[in-house]
Amino acid sequence: MGMLADCSHPAVIKDHFTRASNVLGYDLWELTQQGPEHLLNQTDKTQPAILTASVALYQFWEQQQTKNSQHLQQPKYLSGHSLGEYTALVIAGTLTFEQAVHLVALRGRLMQQAVPAGKGAMAAVIGLKNEEVEQICMDVYQRSKQGKSKHEQFVAIANYNAPGQVVIAGHDLAVHHAIDLCRKKKAKMVVPLAVSVPSHTPLMQPMTEAFADALEQITFTAPKIPVLQNATSTIEYDSCMMKKNLLDQLVKPVYWTKIINILALQGVTQIVECGPGKVLTGLNKRINKAVESISFHNLETCP
Repeated sequence: MGMLADCSHPAVIKDHFTRASNVLGYDLWELTQQGPEHLLNQTDKTQPAILTASVALYQFWEQQQTKNSQHLQQPKYLSGHSLGEYTALVIAGTLTFEQAVHLVALRGRLMQQAVPAGKGAMAAVIGLKNEEVEQICMDVYQRSKQGKSKHEQFVAIANYNAPGQVVIAGHDLAVHHAIDLCRKKKAKMVVPLAVSVPSHTPLMQPMTEAFADALEQITFTAPKIPVLQNATSTIEYDSCMMKKNLLDQLVKPVYWTKIINILALQGVTQIVECGPGKVLTGLNKRINKAVESISFHNLETCP
């Protein structure tokens, strides 16, 4: 709790939380500051909170440039990791802020419903090659199909976060079996994550139809700034393809390593992570040391 607690005074911060609250039907700022924590940790509450904080911080940065009589320097490219892709689409002008708040709240609710509580799991694996982890996941799944289990135990890589650092996700038993095998393979670190939703895997397929219906009701505008989307690591301007990529993002891995390397090939020399936390900044430095990465996660760190 206490997200952006130092940001309670600037009007742009309060305005975005008020606008989000109007969409959601509850006081989002109060929830982020006062809790209860178990409610804020529900993904249908967490996702709108992170989106709102991220967009508000970006708008604050734009205001500061104007206030200081600086030339407004917009990003040449945008991208976001998983949920962050919706922030990128708002900044690019493809989605309105209110549309994005509605979508991510629904996205969170549907993700919770796709796999029963306690049946899914995720874990970070550090220190193995991608191919090694992919093979372990495949072996676990194949063994479950050949065994006596009445249920298929699926596990796969959900996030390609940095060289030698991936996140696996799937059924709880399969993930824990894969964790054991990764440790036997001498992974430097294997950390089970405190989430039960196996994001970015085919286990999210049950939610795609309802989410597709929601996307069809929204008009996408061509982005003013190119956005590299998670599922393909490509830039799209066609609204149908952008919607398809958002659907694919639910069931396919996030190729973050590839996205950062593509940005570097396009001549990007600095990446600014905008939003709560500094995880991506650390990942970006591991991916490509030729690109400077900085974090803008509160008012004190405004570039």
